[in-house]
Amino acid sequence: MTKNNVPVPANSDPVEKVRAFLRGKGYPDQITISEETIFTVEDASRAVGAPPAHILKSLVFIADERPVLALMSGVNKVNPKKVRDACGAKKIRMADPDYVLNWSGYQVGGVPPVGYPEEVEAFLDEDIFQYAIVWAAAGSDHAFFPVTPEDLMKMTGGKKYPVKK
Repeated sequence: MTKNNVPVPANSDPVEKVRAFLRGKGYPDQITISEETIFTVEDASRAVGAPPAHILKSLVFIADERPVLALMSGVNKVNPKKVRDACGAKKIRMADPDYVLNWSGYQVGGVPPVGYPEEVEAFLDEDIFQYAIVWAAAGSDHAFFPVTPEDLMKMTGGKKYPVKK
């Protein structure tokens, strides 16, 4: 099966979906599996060994009944109205964990910025561009990978946008 011209393993585990996406798009597979959880920004900061600002939060919103992503620096809070304005929606709400899992196959705490079942609009917090590398979840709350903000923008097809509060 392919999604967005990238082979996606059928019935694969979530980390393998992210790995297949990265490889399929020509990015290095630098996924690390940690015994420590990365469920929260603080957990991820400890597990990765990077400041909380360098941890990427991948937040799923529902904008006029379609999913969109806000990719945020770990220290920032998202402003849903700015996400709504960015995607031209009339209504916006944060997706609940059941929606995220059913739509994407990823559980909250391990939601990656890539590897979705369909193209999804993504808005990248401007602040992540201050850092050479940010650390993103790779499909589980024990898997992560490093990525430059520029590569993140390319691999998601996203836009740099002021979405923080």
